[in-house]
Amino acid sequence: MAKQYDLVVVGSGTAASVVANRCHAARFRVAMADYLPFGGTCALRGCDPKKVLVSAAGALDHVRRMQHKGIAVPAASIDWGELMAFKRSFTDPVPAAKEHGLAETGIDLYRGSAEFIGSQSLSISGEIVEARFIVLAAGAIPQPLTLPGAEHVIDSTRFLELDRLPKRIVFLGGGYIAAEFAHLAARAGAKTTIVQRHDRLLPRFDAEVVGWLMKAFEQAGIDVRLNATATRIERAGDELSITVSTGQGSAGKDERIAADLVVHAAGRVPDLGRLNLDAGGVATEHGRIKLNDYLQSTSNAAVYAAGDFAGKGPPLTPVASQDAKIVADNIIGGNQHIPNYEGIPSVVFTIPPLASVGLTEAAARERQLKFRMQHRDAHEWYTARHVAEPVYGFKVLVDEATDKILGAHLVGPAAEEVINVFALAIRQGLTAHALTSTIFAYPTGASDLAYMLN
Repeated sequence: MAKQYDLVVVGSGTAASVVANRCHAARFRVAMADYLPFGGTCALRGCDPKKVLVSAAGALDHVRRMQHKGIAVPAASIDWGELMAFKRSFTDPVPAAKEHGLAETGIDLYRGSAEFIGSQSLSISGEIVEARFIVLAAGAIPQPLTLPGAEHVIDSTRFLELDRLPKRIVFLGGGYIAAEFAHLAARAGAKTTIVQRHDRLLPRFDAEVVGWLMKAFEQAGIDVRLNATATRIERAGDELSITVSTGQGSAGKDERIAADLVVHAAGRVPDLGRLNLDAGGVATEHGRIKLNDYLQSTSNAAVYAAGDFAGKGPPLTPVASQDAKIVADNIIGGNQHIPNYEGIPSVVFTIPPLASVGLTEAAARERQLKFRMQHRDAHEWYTARHVAEPVYGFKVLVDEATDKILGAHLVGPAAEEVINVFALAIRQGLTAHALTSTIFAYPTGASDLAYMLN
């Protein structure tokens, strides 16, 4: 006999937890299912462990930059084993703590893969559950690779669990994962290569600001291959050989890159394959669940989605949390709320970091908006010079008619924090004058805002 619930949540990360807890607080009988350890991508396989590792690489980089400027630690290096042990002090306790917290709250937990067997029923490792509502929030998985030899490639999750860092690493892709992990690996002593099929890295970010960041890739010794596609991977003993095709037609050529490790960093997709969505009458479109503005399935009114499964906003943890609050409120009180994805900041934790919020210059021009723009390579400014950082720059777009911030794009020291001020301005409709008339603590990264806007 099927067990009855008001809500079953598939997944156990940020979005899943927010929905489950909010609905449980509204006296819903709630269950949660996950075939992976409880805790989700961010806490176990993404943001948090990545930041621990990158922070260590950043500290080492700072020490090296300050050599002959008052710091004398010539043998400073990363001990990968010790660093991974430190990382695990954050991740290892999460699943048990998560399960304990949810169980204490009164949420039933199912450890196993969930699949639809009806519009409002799921089979979870052979156990049948039925619910008035089902929320899909199980995160994303690496996009499948189809090239010959793909079985020799590891994903970012396995990279974050490496006990030993190989000497030669190739990253396939040119987004967040490739950029961040390449900086980490290079600072940890690996010979690092990125193979990117586009004409630049981080194509979703402002091209000029990414251009300034490329100096940091060069100084770290990262070999960036643009307009390049991996076509085959072969193993001979412990060595991998990656065939890379560059150019087109008769001008194209193949070359081989030798490596000890190849990492898949070519994008992620919602983890839909296990769910048997057809049996639940849940329609998909372009590999995503087809949703209305309320994050509800257009074909099954009992089903909602949040975070990576929703795919409406940027694939970021704060977006997943916002989606989850919207979904929970719509389930509890009826469809009244829609998510607002305006002014959501995004950070690439390279060394130094790259940060962005709002419209890029290209997007603003495509919309034919009238705006004024301040942009410059500012590596000679105090903010960069006092930490011996050679990469620092900004681009800020302000609407001519309203004086409101349209977009901000930063690279350099404190970019990951300063971008939040611009995000606040965009979300709350603050003007450039409101920011320039604010007195920020000095000397801090935020104290540069007035110069970025005048």
